[in-house]
Amino acid sequence: MSHLIGRRARLVLGPRITSNISSPIISPIQLLPGTRYHTQDATQKSSWTHPVYTQEQIQSVQIAHKNATNLPDKLALGTVRFLRWGMDFVTGYRSSTALTNNTMTEQKWITRFIFLESVAGVPGMVAGMLRHLKSIRRMKRDHGWIETLLEEAYNERMHLLTFLKLSSPGRPMRLMVLGSQCVFFTGFSIAYLLSPRICHRFVGYLEEEAVITYTKAITDLDSGLLPKWEETKIPDMAVKYWQMPEGKRDMRSLLLYVRADEAKHRDVNHTLGSLDQDRDCNPFSAKFRTQAGKAKEVLGENMRGFELGARKERV
Repeated sequence: MSHLIGRRARLVLGPRITSNISSPIISPIQLLPGTRYHTQDATQKSSWTHPVYTQEQIQSVQIAHKNATNLPDKLALGTVRFLRWGMDFVTGYRSSTALTNNTMTEQKWITRFIFLESVAGVPGMVAGMLRHLKSIRRMKRDHGWIETLLEEAYNERMHLLTFLKLSSPGRPMRLMVLGSQCVFFTGFSIAYLLSPRICHRFVGYLEEEAVITYTKAITDLDSGLLPKWEETKIPDMAVKYWQMPEGKRDMRSLLLYVRADEAKHRDVNHTLGSLDQDRDCNPFSAKFRTQAGKAKEVLGENMRGFELGARKERV
């Protein structure tokens, strides 16, 4: 037994490997508990570099709606509206724009954004995970869906991290996020296993509401109802992630960029919800953009204000 222990010790405590890399190599016995070690430069770009939006693109985003023409679509839309009512109640949202009756302060808006993004980051990850497992289980390709879904989840998480830089939620909000994540993750996972098409339609309607929310916040800011945001400095991580140009790094620009992302997710999920979940290729994947024309035909006249295009070319 002692000779086995000795051999194992030699494997762990063997000679250090030399390298011409400037950063030192840390052996296992040098790692301290509770200390974070980063193996990559913090300035290195992420795996999903955000496409650069033009000012024309982010300014041209409009509120749009996909008509619910059948029972599954009506079910998805009804669920979103019920959840919207619940979130409005929890975050204290009011639709009034009157200066004397405005109840949405800067802090309430941030609280709403945090709660919204904590929920919005779940569907893409769940869908990507389940499609990944399905691809492995069936030993077949996924036709480009997984990457787009995981990128969506990553993008929503970046929204959340950005708003967390502006305000730290209290314990009650953290508990609500924890509870909603447990319930929503479980429910959405089961629903996606039963009907992924309805789930993508659900996310499409959810993103429609997100575009409405951010449009309302931008309107309040332009109307002078949120004066504190006029001097708010946005986080450096937001500037780097969206590659914001000089002179466009204020709170209004941040909301425009986030709203553009939500509009993109809206278009993508409504498109995926109209495709054959097992046979059609993802038209937003880099490998299958030539099939984007088919996706546009699927949407038909039931979409108002939508303009589909390549993921990195249009909002």
